[in-house]
Amino acid sequence: MGRLTTHVLDAAHGCPGSDIKIELYRVEGEQLELVASQQTNSDGRCNTPLLEGDDYRSGVYQLQFSAGDYYRARGVKLAEPAFLDVVVLRFGIDAEQDHYHVPLLISPYSYSTYRGS
Repeated sequence: MGRLTTHVLDAAHGCPGSDIKIELYRVEGEQLELVASQQTNSDGRCNTPLLEGDDYRSGVYQLQFSAGDYYRARGVKLAEPAFLDVVVLRFGIDAEQDHYHVPLLISPYSYSTYRGS
């Protein structure tokens, strides 16, 4: 059975992105179906996979990371509106693959991602 995992690293502070709200949506045409919602732990990871078991199937998905809320909680002064408030990553999953890991490296003004292992 496959699974989808993620983690967040804060490049601005050189630490894991802890207590960041992450939402996972399945994209069906123009509709978004909420599949999971979690907060990152002190290591910047979710305690359980965002997607696994019977829910792990091929399709288009969207991860939303509440980066602006995270930086505001850390006391970082952001412009209003913030340049990056919610980071949205849309990607495809081929359920024939056992594991997708989609990490996020963030700062208040940039982000990067890749398909990890």
